Amino acid sequence: MTPEVWLATFGSALTEGDIPAVVALFQPDCYWRDLLAFTWNIKTMEGQPAIAAMLQATLPATAPSDWAVTSVPETDGDTATVWIRFQAAAALGTGRLTLKNGLCHTLLTATEDLKGHEEPRGQTRPTGIVHKADRNRQTWAEARAVETERMGLQDQPYVLVIGGGQGGIALGARLRQLDVPALIVERNTHAGDSWRNRYRSLVLHDPVWYDHLPYLPFPDTWPVFTPKDKMGDWLEAYAKLFELNIWQSTTCDSAEYDAAKGEWRVQVTRDGTAVILHPK
Repeated sequence: MTPEVWLATFGSALTEGDIPAVVALFQPDCYWRDLLAFTWNIKTMEGQPAIAAMLQATLPATAPSDWAVTSVPETDGDTATVWIRFQAAAALGTGRLTLKNGLCHTLLTATEDLKGHEEPRGQTRPTGIVHKADRNRQTWAEARAVETERMGLQDQPYVLVIGGGQGGIALGARLRQLDVPALIVERNTHAGDSWRNRYRSLVLHDPVWYDHLPYLPFPDTWPVFTPKDKMGDWLEAYAKLFELNIWQSTTCDSAEYDAAKGEWRVQVTRDGTAVILHPK
């Protein structure tokens, strides 16, 4: 079975809600890695029973459709691998499919964009200019300073990210692009210190092509294995370029959810002073 035929059969079975027919398209030794597309989580289903259970729980709400192969198959003996795309009820997705002897050995499904909330990039990026005379208009730097000053005090974040390492910073950049007010709290004094403060000889164990952050890949002159302090400097520059709101020297002390108000009550200590935050 070719990838195109497999994917068409797979999509039809999903549309019909025929989970046994879907599972029959997988090898007994199979893996489905989902990044938010079906499970709204990061999960790996191993084996046909786990895949069937996941689909029982998620298929009606996900309503996947429009499956298509988007690359030329990469073949190696009895295996064929392709990139794919699809739609779900709330999202646009991408993925990667590997067939072995015509049945699926591994499947990756990942959310690429939320419908109606697509990231403003490329042709939809902000213009960065207002064509109107206004003597009192704030400059970009002035507006940014006001936002930084108010966030967490007069203005509450919708999302509070605890930890400003590379994961927290990357998440902050994604939220920024989606126009979701977010605040990152980090115990270290500078963005990137989570790398700078480690042992002197440390370099990243993964090569650079596995280490890119959203929107801004490392330049092609970057070393294959990044020294820790260089990585720290990159993270600090990245946080500034993407206008992330970060409270440094801040620890999270407690958090409890107020169901009546639909918000959290989070106590943090910032530069020795207790602050209460109310993210959603």
